[in-house]
Amino acid sequence: MFKKILVANRGEIALRVIRACRELGIGSVAVYSDADRNSLHVALADEAYHIGPTPSKESYLNIAKIIDVCKKAGAEAVHPGYGFLSENEDFARALKKENLVFIGPTPENIEAMGDKLNARKIMQEAGVPIVPGSPGPVTTEEEATKVAQKIGLPVIIKASSGGGGKGMRIVHKIEDLPSALRAAKSEGLNFFKDDTVYIERYIGNPKHIEIQIFGDSQGNVVHLYERECSIQRRHQKVIEESPSPSLPPEIREKMGEISVRAAKAIGYIGAGTFEFIFDNKTKDFFFMEMNTRLQVEHPITEMVTGIDLVREQIFVALGRPLSFKQSEIKQTGHSIECRICAEDPVTFIPSPGTIRRCRNPQGPFIRVDGYAYPGSTVPMEYDPMIAKVIVWGDNREVCIQRMKRALLETNMTGIKTNIVLLRTILQHPTFIDGHYTTQFVEKEISVNPDIFRFVLDESFLIAAAITAYNDRKSKDTSRLKITTRWKDMARLKGLRN
Repeated sequence: MFKKILVANRGEIALRVIRACRELGIGSVAVYSDADRNSLHVALADEAYHIGPTPSKESYLNIAKIIDVCKKAGAEAVHPGYGFLSENEDFARALKKENLVFIGPTPENIEAMGDKLNARKIMQEAGVPIVPGSPGPVTTEEEATKVAQKIGLPVIIKASSGGGGKGMRIVHKIEDLPSALRAAKSEGLNFFKDDTVYIERYIGNPKHIEIQIFGDSQGNVVHLYERECSIQRRHQKVIEESPSPSLPPEIREKMGEISVRAAKAIGYIGAGTFEFIFDNKTKDFFFMEMNTRLQVEHPITEMVTGIDLVREQIFVALGRPLSFKQSEIKQTGHSIECRICAEDPVTFIPSPGTIRRCRNPQGPFIRVDGYAYPGSTVPMEYDPMIAKVIVWGDNREVCIQRMKRALLETNMTGIKTNIVLLRTILQHPTFIDGHYTTQFVEKEISVNPDIFRFVLDESFLIAAAITAYNDRKSKDTSRLKITTRWKDMARLKGLRN
């Protein structure tokens, strides 16, 4: 067993790994930037080291600095979490050169799937269905026009090294192609230092389904079934669930088998995810990309399979075989994850700042992975996600009701959050019937901001106003009684107690 692991990340994923280390009796080493000096992962780790200024490139992306801290702390391995250096083959190679273990796939795995064009080629050779598109990179407007005319509009231009919705442009009209090509290339260069782009047919109203896979150094590979990730805004996931509410059993099995075959084709080691787009009408699915890391939404897989993915990552990094076989993995019940973000629920503009009050939901089958506490700060320089609320139920209906109750109990003041958006989605008929697609937020929510009135109940607003007034008026807030506020509200609104 490792004696000490450095966690090269921040926020809730750093806490997730630190907790796994503690359960295994492994010492944990945190790193932090100026902005995260008082962050919760710094307090919870056994050791913490400052690695630089707030900008990521000077701290969490500083490979030399992280390796230096490993040596000072005596860490034997590094867990990268997700984002930052988690899919950086240069980082994995640098650690290997210093005889440090990267808790993740091999540098070759990362490199093979990090370039989306190369990944498409590998998947095609492995018999995985891919979306029709350009056979290689597209460099000129003339090439782009020929490809678009051949596969048919609309098309999507993608940065080969892209991810997270960056370096992507959808083209519906041929005359818009030149400007979209320039924009995708420019964004790819700015975000990934690579302006290589390619073109695919744009499937406008699909589902986004992903398959969790796991491989070990002995050549064993299994899948842990699917996650439905179609609730998105601007290509960013908002709500995920497992199993998918509309994926036929035979498609579920086929996706899993194909993902295992594809992972074996590249000798994959560790946790990884194959992402597919799925046509709900034709039941066709196509490979989109592979993420060679732990996913943000991994908790819902843990909830329905009972397998601790972070713990298994550590075991596999030690060279151990997988602790489970495919026949032993079962989906039990249903799980949903909601991402709590510091952002305006209508405009999606980030809302950094200091959290004044923070209350997490409690009760059976509820899990919260987050880093917020009263007085903590959400920095403007990093991702606005503060926490993930995860619930489990023995069926989807129970799970939805439990999540609605959990979000009612979740409260953060001092910043704006997207909780009202999440609550709105959960009670929308299209979400409830399970046939929603990646266009759901854009077509059902964003175009109709008045939809929030269904969850912004006047009674809650009045109660909040009375509470705020009494809090300001009273010198001793401990004397305030919640029952009094609700009686005041009932008197004003004629509501029942």
